[in-house]
Amino acid sequence: MENEFESNNVINTGNIIFAKTFQWMFMGLLITGLISWFVYSSGLYNDILQGGMFNVLLIAELAVVLILSFVINKCSPTIAAIMFFAYAIMNGITFSVIFAVFQLTSIVILFFAAAAIFGIMALYGYRTDKDLSIFAPLFLTTIIIGIVVSLINLAVGNSLVDIVVSWVMLLAFSGVTAYDVQKIKNLSENSSMDQSKIHIYGALQLYLDFINIFLRLLSIFGRRK
Repeated sequence: MENEFESNNVINTGNIIFAKTFQWMFMGLLITGLISWFVYSSGLYNDILQGGMFNVLLIAELAVVLILSFVINKCSPTIAAIMFFAYAIMNGITFSVIFAVFQLTSIVILFFAAAAIFGIMALYGYRTDKDLSIFAPLFLTTIIIGIVVSLINLAVGNSLVDIVVSWVMLLAFSGVTAYDVQKIKNLSENSSMDQSKIHIYGALQLYLDFINIFLRLLSIFGRRK
């Protein structure tokens, strides 16, 4: 009886953490979307591009993600939350260029397409009994190779390579979404990490997964202005 009570308590705690994780992810995406539209509609994105701030923001975003990933066990929940929303705001500023490059209708349609892919893979990751961690090295290797090839192709400018890389990265991040959901589920049920910060860590991971799925769909199917 006692074991059954403890098991139910763990499940309830895990469900609460899961709900908070997706709430925080949604808030991060909402902030990013609102900031990006404001920066674009106000014309500030031109100043950012011309003033060289775009590259500074990209470096700052990478720094925030790395710092938060490494220190989340040591920092307070408040600091972790501030860093998460700071990243969402900076991402919103850099994402403003999307509205200048792609048609609004295309952006909206592909956003919902990304949400559908994300939702399907997240559900699979939550429901499956298969240990998806065995695929983690494959996903990581694929993403690293994809990034390297993309950087090289910036100089080459081969459109076919760009499309192939985008498809491969789309598949990789779809798989990573399922893996991350399963990992968050396991962390919420049995983890040494502070329970008050698991949802922040999880929200960041899922936020990044969704953003990358969306960007890959844009690069493949997006209609440019």
